[in-house]
Amino acid sequence: MTRSQRLDPLLRVVQQRQDDAARVVGERERAQAEQEARLDALRRYAEEYSAAPATSSNTIAPALLANRIAFRAKLDAAVAQQTSVVDNARQHAEIERARLMIASRETKVLEKLAASYRNEESRAAEQRTQREMDDLGARRPRTQAAGAGEEPAP
Repeated sequence: MTRSQRLDPLLRVVQQRQDDAARVVGERERAQAEQEARLDALRRYAEEYSAAPATSSNTIAPALLANRIAFRAKLDAAVAQQTSVVDNARQHAEIERARLMIASRETKVLEKLAASYRNEESRAAEQRTQREMDDLGARRPRTQAAGAGEEPAP
């Protein structure tokens, strides 16, 4: 088994790791996009709620005003919490992207090493073939000279 062939199973494992890392990056980015969409929807709702009039008349009952203020505080807390969730999702996506880059780098290194080994093996095979052809070429005149009864030239 040649050195390049011995690398093939390792190369397959590293490529599988890279594929897995790419899949996880995709999942993390989808999760991040979902969380960002939720945050945007929550912010829009909070803005719409703040912009909507409490009643059609200009006067607001104290209890209704207290309820609106309390609800707005809950909305603000929900926006803050969702912002934290988005930041967390963003961090996880960045971590997975870094892992993908590392896995990609490892794969490229092994691919280059395997290609180098294959080139070296190919060169060695060509040299071996050339030597055999040279030896064969050198023997042929001697064999013909010995068959004709002549002494081969030094």
